[in-house]
Amino acid sequence: MKLHELRAPEGSRIAPKRKGRGIGSGLGKTAGRGHKGQKARSGGGVRPGFEGGQMPLSRRIPKRGFTNIFAKVYAIVNVGDLEIFEPGTVITPDLLRDKGIIKKVNDGVKILGDGELTKNLTVKAHKFSKAAQEKIEAVGGKAEVI
Repeated sequence: MKLHELRAPEGSRIAPKRKGRGIGSGLGKTAGRGHKGQKARSGGGVRPGFEGGQMPLSRRIPKRGFTNIFAKVYAIVNVGDLEIFEPGTVITPDLLRDKGIIKKVNDGVKILGDGELTKNLTVKAHKFSKAAQEKIEAVGGKAEVI
């Protein structure tokens, strides 16, 4: 088979509906929009959440709390996730990002104590939970705060 011989499977490609192209097409004249009214006009229709002038649900329900724009967002890593590294490795936030364990460093990396660790590693992070620090040091590793 050559590149120019490739064809899409039968029935996989459907021609688009050609609206407003004569009454014989079944979608001529009003093009499936019905007669008159807001939705029949070009650019017509209502925005998402509009309820015909009734007070919208998003404004009827009570509002609670707020978002603290100064809150620090840490990338979370569990101790069990560090098992993939060789013993004696120095683990930094950049290494964690390169290995795909975290997507972004954000405001820092925090190591939590979920999972088991059997290798001695030197972990450099911005924060550690007590359980994580104990587990890292129990196997002969070091937990260093950046």
